[in-house]
Amino acid sequence: MAAKSPQRQPVVGGRAAVSPTAVREAALTLFAERGYHGTALSQIAKALDIQTPSLYNHMASKQDLLVAILQDTTDRVLAEYDAAVDGVEDVGERLSAATYTYALRHATHPREAVIVNRDATAIDEPVRAAVYAKRRKHADDFRELIQKGVESGRFDVENATVAAFAILEMCVSIARWFDPDGPVSAEEIARQHGEFALRIVGVRSALSACSDGAS
Repeated sequence: MAAKSPQRQPVVGGRAAVSPTAVREAALTLFAERGYHGTALSQIAKALDIQTPSLYNHMASKQDLLVAILQDTTDRVLAEYDAAVDGVEDVGERLSAATYTYALRHATHPREAVIVNRDATAIDEPVRAAVYAKRRKHADDFRELIQKGVESGRFDVENATVAAFAILEMCVSIARWFDPDGPVSAEEIARQHGEFALRIVGVRSALSACSDGAS
């Protein structure tokens, strides 16, 4: 799916008003479309209808733009996972809620998803290692959740790591194909992916798990 072009900024005194937020929006779109290395600062400036040197009134560097996008996105993914499972006791409901949240993010934030999964290698150390650590933590959260489901008898899957990878990749792919103008809403796509996740782990009802444990 093609990323949306940045919205035209309000015109003040005959020229577009530019802000750090506007610069980031333009960078998000161009990085997603062209890749970090394929995007020049002059192209970001052109999208905002300003001269390239004027960008430095609103940003430090192209690298800083990418770092901000990656850090903010990975932080939000972790926070959204925590919020999704907070207070949810049933392990199956926890997995469904976590998957719903991750799927919804990829349906509603495709530019960030493309950039995080393609351009993270372009950032310098030590920030790159920190970003990858956050991504590993998110994957570990899913794996540990699935493993708990297996140990409790609620899930029937051979390998929790493989199952977690399958669920995460299923959600990540949404950013590449989902059409917000299509017949199915982002929320419905996310709901269905929550159900798919339960099928992947072979979720069993609490009643059947209890019956097996008593036998």
